[in-house]
Amino acid sequence: MLKTHLELLTGPVDRALAGRAPWQIVTITTSTVLGLVWLWDLLSEDESLYARARRRFFKLARKIPAVQRKITAEIDKINEGFVKDASQHGAFTTRLPEQGLKQDEILKKVDDYLALGHYRWKEGFLSGGVYYFDPELVKLVTEVYGKASYTNPLHADVFPGVCKMEAEVVRMTATLFNGDGNACGTMTTGGTESIMMACKAYRDYARDVKGITKPNIVLPKTAHTAFDKSAKYFGMYTKTVPVHPDSTEVDIQAMERAINGNTVMLVGSAPNYPYGTIDDIEAIAKLGKKYNIPVHVDACLGGFLIIFMKKAGYSIKPFDFSVDGVTSISADTHKYGFTPKGSSVILYSDKIYRHYQYTVTTEWPGGVYGSPTVNGSRAGGIIAATWATMMNFGLEGYVERTRRIIDTARYIETELRKIDNIYIFGTPATSVVAIGSKDFDIFRLSGELNGLGWNLNSLQFPSGIHICVTHMHTQNGIADKFVADVRSKVALCMQNPEKPVEGKMAIYGVAQEVPDREVVGEFTKCFIDSMYYTVESTN
Repeated sequence: MLKTHLELLTGPVDRALAGRAPWQIVTITTSTVLGLVWLWDLLSEDESLYARARRRFFKLARKIPAVQRKITAEIDKINEGFVKDASQHGAFTTRLPEQGLKQDEILKKVDDYLALGHYRWKEGFLSGGVYYFDPELVKLVTEVYGKASYTNPLHADVFPGVCKMEAEVVRMTATLFNGDGNACGTMTTGGTESIMMACKAYRDYARDVKGITKPNIVLPKTAHTAFDKSAKYFGMYTKTVPVHPDSTEVDIQAMERAINGNTVMLVGSAPNYPYGTIDDIEAIAKLGKKYNIPVHVDACLGGFLIIFMKKAGYSIKPFDFSVDGVTSISADTHKYGFTPKGSSVILYSDKIYRHYQYTVTTEWPGGVYGSPTVNGSRAGGIIAATWATMMNFGLEGYVERTRRIIDTARYIETELRKIDNIYIFGTPATSVVAIGSKDFDIFRLSGELNGLGWNLNSLQFPSGIHICVTHMHTQNGIADKFVADVRSKVALCMQNPEKPVEGKMAIYGVAQEVPDREVVGEFTKCFIDSMYYTVESTN
């Protein structure tokens, strides 16, 4: 029987190759094998054939002279606008002064530079960005940073005190997130680096333990873009899954369908950036346990709110290490931890994962080298300032400020829901309240509010805007003014609901309609370029 089956398989091959020269047989065999390998690689990619074909189509289309000229013209037009804006910042210093400036001159220039810009962020007109401002705290962290400004935890034997502060920040944070004695982590320079470190750790863990060489990350489409950045840096692929349109929480069934043999981590947000809603972390953790995949909870934005919300009198869904299956958490101390910018914490449930975060070189002539994060040398001043800020607030201080922030966010949400012609995305869990409209272009509302001094964040797919409530918004009258301004500007928009959005806000709407996302990327690069614009002095 076995012989008969073999003959059925080999017979056609023998007949096809009968009478052929050896070199022909070798050529056919080699071509067939290479073709099958190519086909396997083509079909085994995580990115769909449709997505790859679409990207290839647009890439070829951009080579058409007429299309290329149109894109170039649009980029030049955008650049002109960005350059014009940057040129309003006054004269630039493009060469070192022949003689060093006196300290009072330097401080005067710093004050002048910091006065650039027209947004009234100290008065609470900014969405996110600045999470706390108190001159007394600024005085404290300035003095602490000054004392530790030249320290470097890379040299642990020279600066053990700074290393001790970092260890204490990590341990205090791990305790707040219900980590046990095995919980561990490091400080980083921000949420993006914290997320990058988790991705790097799980990529290397999966390669070493499971032999995965084409790693992918399964995450909600609302997860922070830092995961996409990490994937680009570390040769990974992001498999985004949809969220429920009403709740804006991740579709767990879609997430499970997206998992395959190359999946090295699952991601949930607590909360997500666009809408401020929390994914079902318990359900994601169950998937992680079921398929033996690490689960990362991104709490960068609101982590230092959700850990205090229960004590502040608010209920919150389980999200931290108390959930079986959660293996890592990222949380930014420089947001609702109120520390100076440049500090975050990445936590793991076990040291085995943190070890894969490290980078170690043993064969360098300069000696054995190891670093816990992206940077080698790190700013000891930021570590010390973060430690000092946490010690300054204490548990009661954080709980009280969390209560005020969440109270304010819930008040704003409640009042906005009373306004006709706009709606709220999902049910905000912490401090972000996102607004949309089915009756007019929501970016018109953003533009109108911008004219009153408000700086909100724009969302896409679908169009929306959000306000990220911070301690700055808890000042007397700020929440009421925001609601009143929204109410009046919605009424204005409804006087002519079909009117298209104009000015800078129009860019956000147009960008969504461009099918070739690479072109949108080119526009974004122009904006980043404008941040580095300088004009040579004529003196």
